[in-house]
Amino acid sequence: MKLICEKDNILKALNSVTKAVATKTTMPILEGILIQTNDNEVKFTTYDLEIGIEYVINCEVKEQGATVVNAIMFSEIIRRLPDSEIKITLDEKNLLVIECEGSLYKLATMNPDEFPELPQINIENSIEMEQNSLKDMIRKTIFAVSTEENRPIFTGCLFEIKNNKLNVVAVDGFRLAWKSKFLQNKINDFSAVIPGRTLNEINKIIVDSYDIIKIGVAKNQALFEMENCKIVTRLLDGEFLNYSSVIPENWETRIRVDKNTIQNCFERISLISSSSIEKEKKYPVKVNVDIGKVTISCTNQTGDAKEEMYVTTEGKNLEAGFNPKYFLDALRNIDDQEVFIDFGTSISPCIIRPTQEGGDYIYMVLPIRMKE
Repeated sequence: MKLICEKDNILKALNSVTKAVATKTTMPILEGILIQTNDNEVKFTTYDLEIGIEYVINCEVKEQGATVVNAIMFSEIIRRLPDSEIKITLDEKNLLVIECEGSLYKLATMNPDEFPELPQINIENSIEMEQNSLKDMIRKTIFAVSTEENRPIFTGCLFEIKNNKLNVVAVDGFRLAWKSKFLQNKINDFSAVIPGRTLNEINKIIVDSYDIIKIGVAKNQALFEMENCKIVTRLLDGEFLNYSSVIPENWETRIRVDKNTIQNCFERISLISSSSIEKEKKYPVKVNVDIGKVTISCTNQTGDAKEEMYVTTEGKNLEAGFNPKYFLDALRNIDDQEVFIDFGTSISPCIIRPTQEGGDYIYMVLPIRMKE
């Protein structure tokens, strides 16, 4: 194997594929990158048995071949080489020789025949959408996936096609995030739960552009395809929450408030509610809604804090307790200038939604019972 390629092109591929390199494994081959040449291109592949990523770039291929090299070592060397043309050769001793200007490195390799093949997916349902739309949908939901492995189904996001609308939903038992988008082409209804870790990595790879990404789903696998990159992931098994049935349709109290104003209030009061002095304890904040005014307060062993702001209110007065982190996660991912915050009672879910997004983003958070 012998090829010549610009550093920037190799680095672009490595930045993507290294996200599927196994870190804790008894199989050294999974810590490697499979490098394969074909005509005037080279394909880099990584696979940790849950996520697999392929990335193809154009290059000058002098000799065909394939090998596997340790991913971290290879990518770190490439990253630190001069911004110039790089020559990569597999020599007669099966060492991977890397040359760039005055730099010369030789790395041990592994047998490419031992590298596991990525699953072959017989796609049953698929959609196409702009990468920036998918990126936005992931950003506005991924923070609400569960980190508790005792309920694996909630460690992923539901991707549901229903009535030609894509719904992406995340829930962790304390809050729920739901982002939807109408699709231009007629699509059959289907659903799949994609691991949160996969979506986090996909979100780092896709770009904020109108370039198309194709999402294909089979029985237990999903495939994300872009121009030069392919990502394969397993799906999560189990029955997801019937999310539409748990979201309140009516409210008793509503406030309309500048998003940045209330976000800044929660940021400040979190200094007291989650003080580093008491690392093991997370104190709720009290939200008190009065006519034209909202007061957020917190009292604990660290100290007292109170924030008041004048807002537009409708309905009844209310007092309820909440985890401020859950409020902040939603507010930080809303792009609108103003938000509605709807309450039922002091023990029923609260809904946060943008005032301008046309009902395509809803965030629900459960209250915390306040100690008397």
